[in-house]
Amino acid sequence: MSEAAEFDVPFLLGMMHLHEAHTLDTPARLADWIEARLDEGLHWFDHADIYGGREGERRFGEALRERPALAARVRVVTKADIVLPELDTSPHGVKHYDTSPDYLTAAVEASLARLNVERLDHFLIHRPDPLMEAEATAETLDRLVDSGKVGAVGVSNFLPEQWRRLQRAMRHPLTAHQLQLSLAHAEPLFDGLYDALRNDGQRPMAWSPLGGGTVFEDVLGSSLERLARELGASRGGIALAWLRRIPGRPVPVIGTLREPRIRELLRDGEVALDRATWFALLEEARGHRVA
Repeated sequence: MSEAAEFDVPFLLGMMHLHEAHTLDTPARLADWIEARLDEGLHWFDHADIYGGREGERRFGEALRERPALAARVRVVTKADIVLPELDTSPHGVKHYDTSPDYLTAAVEASLARLNVERLDHFLIHRPDPLMEAEATAETLDRLVDSGKVGAVGVSNFLPEQWRRLQRAMRHPLTAHQLQLSLAHAEPLFDGLYDALRNDGQRPMAWSPLGGGTVFEDVLGSSLERLARELGASRGGIALAWLRRIPGRPVPVIGTLREPRIRELLRDGEVALDRATWFALLEEARGHRVA
């Protein structure tokens, strides 16, 4: 199965707030929740080692230990290279990035252990590191893929020359790119970033696809409300449908863990938007007419 086919799903389930979910605070409850999502055809779960100070990965892994049969059904994305101040062992206690071979290798091993999986389906470098030694980082990523511990590698929040410098030193392709993209943040469609990552064969994953709720505010929110009534869909579903109308079908990474909300977005995210409606929403989101 190609990477494009693997990601032909309505959205990825973002685990950023898992550590805050009081209704999923036991392994059994979370295992029930994961199994329900899998039964709905939602098998991709997006993690990062910093989410909840590593608590998100740990909770997820405990749920898989509670119900081992789920491990073979889940697909996991995780990210690393951000070192939070509370995890910095230096005297500075400073947030920083670390793409050194030892750090990335240890990060993958730690995520595998916390998540209780044998392989990370996708491993992404979370943020560009200005101190990255491209050849050393490339060799590390290639070795992780060769080992079978990582299925594929990619990047998040990189600019073209940043990922190309890394890619030139690698044997394996950077297959995915997680970027901020939504009606509330459409700049990558106009500044060349989106076209660049597609030209280089990276599958786009859109984080914050609802703009942290800002798409529901002001004039844009009113338009989404009107369309929701006309189309018999939810406002959030239409905002996701706007994303998926873009060539390359960026895969949204949604942040909600609430089951009714997930079902609503699953039902409405494939609403068909014609070209004029797509541009009308874009104009209202940007606050000016298309040039």
